[in-house]
Amino acid sequence: MTPLAAQEELSLVAQAAAGERRAFGELVRRNASSVRALLRRMGAEASLADDLAQDAFLVAFQRIGDFRAEGSFAGWVKRIAARLYLRRLKGKVRLEAPIEAAEETGGPDESLSALKLDLEQALEALSPAERLCVSLCHGAGLTHAEIAEQLKTPLGTVKSHVKRGLDKLRLRLDPGPLDEARPADGRLGHD
Repeated sequence: MTPLAAQEELSLVAQAAAGERRAFGELVRRNASSVRALLRRMGAEASLADDLAQDAFLVAFQRIGDFRAEGSFAGWVKRIAARLYLRRLKGKVRLEAPIEAAEETGGPDESLSALKLDLEQALEALSPAERLCVSLCHGAGLTHAEIAEQLKTPLGTVKSHVKRGLDKLRLRLDPGPLDEARPADGRLGHD
């Protein structure tokens, strides 16, 4: 029999659905750090991200039979984690809060760890609403409509938060090319 670490994701999911706990443990081992990272990008403190990631994997374990392989297992668990975080956040974040301007920093370092750090810093510079919407869209893979439904927010507001957040991230992470391509009025031209 092939060791768990060498098996394909769908094989592990099938084994976990059949009650093989070690197979599910391997899925957790492979995906836990990316789920925690998503929750951190969404704004959760480290301890809350750890707790919510654990809760997300418990839900995934209980509902493993519901996984339909229409996407990756990681994406499925991230959506579960994102929804758990949103339930936790309900009432604590007002998405209509004013958008604060992000401070500009120097260009990103070329090393991978420095790029990750730059991304984390850039995400922290976004408003809570922008960070949440960008993370849900590009980290958890939710559509704008799904985000609007989960946050009980108008679809246009979600789209605006995602667009503004992505524009700010682009400016912070790669200011050169956008500065040259920006029209004289200073807008990004994605309207």
